[in-house]
Amino acid sequence: MEESIISRCREFLELEERDPNGYSPLVLAYIGDGVYELVIRTKVVNRGNTQVNKMHKVTSGLVKAQTQAQMYLLLEEELTEEERAVYRRGRNAKSATMAKHATMRDYRMATGFEALMGWLYLSGRLDRLTELVSLGLKKMGEIQ
Repeated sequence: MEESIISRCREFLELEERDPNGYSPLVLAYIGDGVYELVIRTKVVNRGNTQVNKMHKVTSGLVKAQTQAQMYLLLEEELTEEERAVYRRGRNAKSATMAKHATMRDYRMATGFEALMGWLYLSGRLDRLTELVSLGLKKMGEIQ
């Protein structure tokens, strides 16, 4: 059985075992932003060799706040109550900054979505994380 990246990181980086529920929602969103972008970049790169600036444009379109907010709305009914609670914690968190090209609504929804991604990652639930991203991309017409 293949080990998850988080379990390998714990082992090789000598990370302490921590409860993902103990992190603030903005910390969850911080790690979730990176994890979500990595998943999207993996999908974009898998389409084959192309110019890096073209891959960047596609990736940027899929990781921006507006798209993340849209993805959450498409996935909302698929989430468990626990996942919705994590999302709400992230959405309701008070951040000192805001994305330049996003509405406050989209930014907060995206922060909630990123918090959910971070929570799933830190919980070692990569199957669920990729299942949700895949379903969201399918509902957005990005995967046939």
